[in-house]
Amino acid sequence: MPNVSDWPKEERPREILIANGAAALTDTQLVALVLMTGQKGRHVMEIARELLETHGPLRKLLDMSARDMSKLPGLGMAKACMLVASLELARRHLSAKLAQGELLTDPLAARQYFKQHLRGRPVEVFAALFLDNRHRMLAFQELSTGTLNSASVYPREVARHALLHNAAAVIVGHNHPSGHAEPSAADRHITVELQAALQLVGVRLLDHIVVGEGEPVSMAERGWLGRV
Repeated sequence: MPNVSDWPKEERPREILIANGAAALTDTQLVALVLMTGQKGRHVMEIARELLETHGPLRKLLDMSARDMSKLPGLGMAKACMLVASLELARRHLSAKLAQGELLTDPLAARQYFKQHLRGRPVEVFAALFLDNRHRMLAFQELSTGTLNSASVYPREVARHALLHNAAAVIVGHNHPSGHAEPSAADRHITVELQAALQLVGVRLLDHIVVGEGEPVSMAERGWLGRV
């Protein structure tokens, strides 16, 4: 079995990343690049491919704890820690960009932020991003944690926290542990109530994002804010 170093340069993950950027790598190539080395008789690409085929997709694999991941064939605690740490670096990078005052004017950035924080949680969590009048992040808070099916949301509490943070705008979001991100009728109804409560204190509700297995759903992009 040839080593990765014996492959043509255009097929090696590191060379692909250098030439074309990390986005050009497949999930298998990314995992292989983080793991770096294989085992006797098995190169790292084979291990990465088997991990994703048997324990994937990528999100499912990376949602595992380091202890559980370390028990998978071809890993061990050291490599499991490397994978878990790489995911945490991505989370912190996204959080740091917003914390440093990056303008949150792109709906995609908000969806990615909530996805990083809420996807894979075993129960429903309701959270909010509090923003200033230029849409820079003031704070991110998890306001309610519930069961597999629901988390209690109190619009007055959201409004109270918005005032405490002196926020001019708010983006709220919650996850569906079932994995199905389509907003329910109850989700749409609470969005209208949240918008009304925030308007009373002069704060705008910019979006309500629902996180599931695939891409999060933005109610603002659906044109549902203020409508049941």
